[in-house]
Amino acid sequence: MPSESVGIIYKHHHEPARIEAEKLKDWFKQKGIKVFSEEMKTKGSLDGCCEESMVIPKTVDWVVVLGGDGTLLGAARRVGRFGSPILGVNLGGLGFLTGIPLERLYPVIEMMINGRLEVESRVMLETKVLRKGKVICRFEVLNDVVINKVTLARIIDLDVAINEEFLTTFRADGLIISTPTGSTAYNLSAGGPILYPTMETFILTPICPFTLTNRPIIIPDTSVIQIKMKNESEEAVVLTFDGQVGFDLYYDDEVIIRKSEKKNKTIPTSRSQLFQHTEN
Repeated sequence: MPSESVGIIYKHHHEPARIEAEKLKDWFKQKGIKVFSEEMKTKGSLDGCCEESMVIPKTVDWVVVLGGDGTLLGAARRVGRFGSPILGVNLGGLGFLTGIPLERLYPVIEMMINGRLEVESRVMLETKVLRKGKVICRFEVLNDVVINKVTLARIIDLDVAINEEFLTTFRADGLIISTPTGSTAYNLSAGGPILYPTMETFILTPICPFTLTNRPIIIPDTSVIQIKMKNESEEAVVLTFDGQVGFDLYYDDEVIIRKSEKKNKTIPTSRSQLFQHTEN
């Protein structure tokens, strides 16, 4: 079915992305397609509030992202979780997720509005933070959730359970809980495995573990991960979502991570078949 509405999300404080967004907006209007446009601010603090504001409605048929991987991750948190397929166009520094080059934008867009593009479904993580039994934060991400220390010389102890069965205590600088999509991000830098992005698994990867036996673990996405910080200190560690949004985590807080009920829908990028179609 041809598209009737589309959203455009472009990189924050990036003039080339803003200019291209305006051009694309006018192009869609000439095609008679309703268009919504929004600048993406990718970094920030939750400050106790776990929902980001949103200009683009949940009902758009597609979302075009103009920027880098960080912009696409922000878009996934905002609108991808509502089922709107995302097309990433690389105007940033990294293009693992935003693999469509600018010069191919309009041929690919033509395919998109005519329903000729393949869509992949990818697992997302839902994270809840409980403090004294009360949910104080809830967030969904496409790449990863990371627990990281603040103090330079300090090691943190994290008790990890899977489906309420104790797994181990990670003594490390932190812990990465990654989706297959996020396996090529921080997880890879920390020595974790690369997974095919449509696999339905999670990865637990300790950051600089104190014990040699603490190695990355792959678990099925049906698992519920429960994490508690053991260090009795008033100092917080940082819980980050997709490396962009931070939340302070304290002793005895409980982090519960599971597969989100929603999947992110994205256009596969850097595929020779896609480019062959746009050249015909």
